[in-house]
Amino acid sequence: MDKLTLTIRKQKNIALIAHDGKKKDLIDWCKNHKEVLSKHFLCGTGTTARMITEATDLPVKGFNSGPLGGDQQVGARVVEGKVDIIIFFSDPLEAQPHDPDVKALLRIAQVYDIPIANNRASADFLITSPYMDEEYNHEVINFQQNIEKRAKKLDKSK
Repeated sequence: MDKLTLTIRKQKNIALIAHDGKKKDLIDWCKNHKEVLSKHFLCGTGTTARMITEATDLPVKGFNSGPLGGDQQVGARVVEGKVDIIIFFSDPLEAQPHDPDVKALLRIAQVYDIPIANNRASADFLITSPYMDEEYNHEVINFQQNIEKRAKKLDKSK
């Protein structure tokens, strides 16, 4: 079995992240979708989480700031199955000191088949999807089997 089927539950775990130049946009987006977001568990990186909570009264569990490891913390929760969706308003016109961390987060979300919205339009499409109100099954690589196959190949090459 090369793939495993995982279920994203009806109540989603949504990570909210924004670069400094996009924080206001994400806060406005959260205000516009407050009713839907209030049905789900929300988390986010440092300042973004605090600012969303202050502006919307939505409870957002805060991690570290992105440059101080917050993106890595969100990525770890993806691996643990504790983040189902990432809304990440990134700023493509500003250099980011923690760009490798951002790339690592996006990569791990792809590996685990996690929906990612990186701007208002994609976030609007995602939040209005019928899947937001139901369970969703998706397939990911069977990592244990993959590791075992790779180990056998290494043993044969000795």
